[in-house]
Amino acid sequence: MAKVNNWQLNREMEYPYEEKKPKKQITYVFDTNKCIACQTCTVACKTTWTSGKGEETIFFNNVETKPYGGYPQKWDVNTLKELNNQEWGKDGVYKGKTIFESESGEQVTGWRPEERNYAFPNIGEDEVLGNMEKGAFFNGIHDIWMFYLARICNHCSYPGCLAACPRKAIYKREEDGIVLIDQSRCRGYKECVKACPYKKTFFNMVTRVSEKCIGCYPLIEQGEQPRCVTSCIGKIRLQGFMEDAKPPRKDNPFDMIVRIKKIALPLYPQFGTQPNVYYVPPVHVPHDFLIQMFGPNVDEAIKLYRNMKDDKELLAAFMLFGNTPRIIHSYKAEENHAVGYNEIGDEIVRVPYVEPVHNRPHWDAQFQTFRHNTP
Repeated sequence: MAKVNNWQLNREMEYPYEEKKPKKQITYVFDTNKCIACQTCTVACKTTWTSGKGEETIFFNNVETKPYGGYPQKWDVNTLKELNNQEWGKDGVYKGKTIFESESGEQVTGWRPEERNYAFPNIGEDEVLGNMEKGAFFNGIHDIWMFYLARICNHCSYPGCLAACPRKAIYKREEDGIVLIDQSRCRGYKECVKACPYKKTFFNMVTRVSEKCIGCYPLIEQGEQPRCVTSCIGKIRLQGFMEDAKPPRKDNPFDMIVRIKKIALPLYPQFGTQPNVYYVPPVHVPHDFLIQMFGPNVDEAIKLYRNMKDDKELLAAFMLFGNTPRIIHSYKAEENHAVGYNEIGDEIVRVPYVEPVHNRPHWDAQFQTFRHNTP
């Protein structure tokens, strides 16, 4: 086992291969506070990539309801059981074992779902934790909660699927860090399905090979964001790039959100794969539950989120979500607008901080009709 640096754990860890960083790393940010589980992202992804035979239960993108939902069923609970102690130190260092450091004797510790686990893609949907007493919702804020968690492949820096494949059929692209499967080499051993802690590698029962999210790389290569991002009606998603090997740039919205302000956090960082999909944690969920899901920095992230209106640089980065299909490589916080630029520095989007309102005369003389003003 090689030693690699996992900055999400604030320590070195063991990994089967030597560290090799891509030129840039595909990165996503999801704001859980804005997701309404409309499943538009799921449908867009499904109709684009997995509508063929044998792909009926393959969802590269899904949205599940926490705390009870999950696809495949209990994907996170069963993987967490394999890790036992998951303690974080006061200095933010993870003291537990990752899936690569477990004492199970396997190169990658994992859990292989059974066929039945894929039978309920919407199990637990909209189910809250506990029961609300009669009339409690009239008395202010209550403690009954749930939230929606949108999930795709994390295109991890240290992928479990890649580490476990005996055929070396899984690789990470040098140009953008997207993790792909070479299906000509795959023999369907399903070790990748077992090893991926997020269960985002799937086995096709018809073709007898594995499949996974490809990061919509044909769009990425054209400078456009993936289908799940551009189809999101809640504007909860943004896709771009970070460069782990270089210091964070304040004009990169992903560096600002993830590495500088740390308002978006990785999902289950204790797995050790260093996932590259980052989540703004929900503000209304109990502290202990959030720490288990997103690590020890959730309190500070929520505080920043609640006070974002007072931080123009951070607010500008979030204003870019869902406002252009093009990939934003840099941005600027102007007096009244957030401005995004492409890779060569051309302006591609300009978003006002305050949505403009235009009051029109009730009587439209040109069209001889009355009109209403709706903000």
